Order: sequence, then C-alpha cells, then structure tokens
Amino acid sequence: MDSSPAFANRMRQMRPSTIREILKVTVQPNIISFAGGLPAPELFPVAEVQAAANQVLRTAGASALQYSQSEGLRPLREWIAAEMQDRGVKTAADDVLIATGSQQILDLVGKLFLNRDDVVLTENPTYLAAIQSFQTMEARFVPVPTDSEGLIPEALPDLIRQHKPKLLYTIPNFQNPTGVTLPERRRVALAEIAARHGLTVMEDDPYGKLRYRGTNIPPVKHWDEAGRVLYASTFSKTIAPGLRTGWVVAPPEVFSRLLILKQASDLHTSSFDQHVEYTYLTTNDQAGHLGKIRQAYGERFEYMDRMLREMMPAGYTWTKPEGGMFLWITGPAGLDSLELLQRAIAHDVAFVPGRDFFPGEGGRNHMRLNFSNSTPDRIREGVRRLSELCRAG
Repeated sequence: MDSSPAFANRMRQMRPSTIREILKVTVQPNIISFAGGLPAPELFPVAEVQAAANQVLRTAGASALQYSQSEGLRPLREWIAAEMQDRGVKTAADDVLIATGSQQILDLVGKLFLNRDDVVLTENPTYLAAIQSFQTMEARFVPVPTDSEGLIPEALPDLIRQHKPKLLYTIPNFQNPTGVTLPERRRVALAEIAARHGLTVMEDDPYGKLRYRGTNIPPVKHWDEAGRVLYASTFSKTIAPGLRTGWVVAPPEVFSRLLILKQASDLHTSSFDQHVEYTYLTTNDQAGHLGKIRQAYGERFEYMDRMLREMMPAGYTWTKPEGGMFLWITGPAGLDSLELLQRAIAHDVAFVPGRDFFPGEGGRNHMRLNFSNSTPDRIREGVRRLSELCRAG
C-alpha cells in the first residue's frame, strides 16, 4: 500500500525556484551574490519606519492591531489613488485593492482568470515567480516574441486568434529579468490591441519609480479606455520588502471578484503594516528618499557595466537598463549558465541562470545579475571572479 500523500495534479509541473535555492547558499558572508532581487538594505528608512510605528502605536494602537477590511486601509488607498494620478492613471480609492505583496496579486489574478490549460501570454523571458504562480493554476504559457524594446505588439493578434489567451502578463518598466523598458508607442499599441480583442492584461510595475536615466513613460493603464488592463505595484522597492504590501488597480467587475478571493486567501493584509506605511508616507520626504535610491542604483549599474566591459571575454553582451535592479547577460551559444553557476558558487560568486525565466525551453546561455544590493568593491571582485570563469570556458 502506497503511504505517500496524494498531492494535487498541479504539483506535477511545479519546480522549485532556482533563486530561492541559491539564496540558501548565498546567505554565507563569503559569497558575493548577484542572484537575489534584493533592494539595498542600507537604504531602508529604518529610523523613519520606526518613528512611524511608534506613532501608530501611540495614536491608533488598538485599531492598527485589530482585524480590518479586506480592501485595505482607506487612507492608504486614497494615498495610492493620488500616487496613481501622478503616474498617469485616473484612479479612485475604490479602484485600489491592497494585497500582501505584489506576489499575492499574481496568485489572486491567476485564481480569478485561469482554469486548467488556459493560455497565458508572457514576455520571453519573464519573471520566474509569475511563471510559478500561474503554474499552480495549471495554465499553459505561450511566449510573445520580444526584442531589445520588449514585447512586440504586432505579434499579438495572431497569437490571440490561435491560442485564445485568458491573460497577458507584462512588466513594461525595467523588466525582470532583462531590464528592458517597453517604449510608449508599444504601450499604446498594446492597450489598443487588448481593447480590440478583449484581452485582459496584467501590468506588473514594481520598479517604475526606480528610473535613474531617461524619461518616465506612463503605464499601459494610462491608455486603457476599455478597462482591460489591471495595474499592480508595490512598496517593496520604495520602502522595504519586509512590509509585504502591494496593490492592484482594477475595474469594478474585476475588483469585486478579486476582493472575494482576497477574503478567502488571508482576510486582509496586515493592519499594522498598512498603518505604519501610511504614517511613514505622510510624515516623511518620500520623494527625497526615492532620489537617494535612484542615485545609488544608477551608480551601481554604471559601475557594474564598466567592470563587465573591462573584464568579460569576447562573446558576452548585456542590457543597459534605465532603471530597476537587474541586467541580463547573453553569452556564447555554447554556454551552459546552469553549469557555470555550479562553478561560480565554488568560487564564491552567484547569479541566476537564465533557464528559469523562460516558460518553455530557452535561457541556456543567459544569466541575470542584480546590481542594487552590492557595494562597488563587491561588484568589482564578483565580476572579476565571474569573468575568469567565463574566460576559462
């Protein structure tokens, strides 16, 4: 008699996150890690958050520690609605649902739209945690052709007719893993195609406030006159990820159903965290704080780019993001970045191999490097170690 648990069928296609497995190793202080998608902890506003927490406990302690409404703290939703107006999206507080990190939004959206074998269109490569999340719904992935400017909207109509997708998932700003930004003309085209074909688009924008070069571009949601675009963002990169708070802006018929799923998932996002965030946001110079983050990340990218140019062997190229936290390296056709990772860890340096960012096959000769969470000294030494391994073949 088989005594093993009877797991759900969805677990057959689930695979562990390479990043999470790598992080088990890279917590060791001797390893220089370009692997995790981690913001720089030295830039966290620790004192300001502590002051906000103390103020919340003094003035609203009981309500901040009590159960709360599933939609989220009303004043925080109003703050987010005003922020969305600044981003170019007409939004009211009633359009905003607070979630436990943007990762929960992926889960809720997948539950809302996806049945087994439903098709999700994605960039190729795309965010690996989105792949994992939609895999739990037993979805099928169809990649959208991409180039140096992101997904190619002109490819969508044929894919829509052929596959009848339930959802398109995209990261237009400083895409994870490539760092590429979708230009305005493609955003306009994407919104028009979504409206014409009745395609639901999930626009994931965790990095949009981290631009350190170039000009801000309004979200795809800005051109969404048909109500086909869901817009998601987070405080993880602008305040701190440990607060686990994100939000989604959705039309009423979608919002009401996401709310039901949110209630079934965790009742509501932490009341205390929401109170602290609202107090922090309304009693501090958030624009000044973001300016410090952007300056630091811009300098770290420039330094990593320079070190790569000085040290990497011929045959390797990489993206030049205008913001965000990552760059994407393409190696020679014969490169096996998973095998390279094993050698790299043995030499106390780590990155994420490209394989996990592709819904299907691909990524063998690619790797993602994070530059936001490393000092210049560690960037220089880490790139030196990595380049020597690449040169050795």
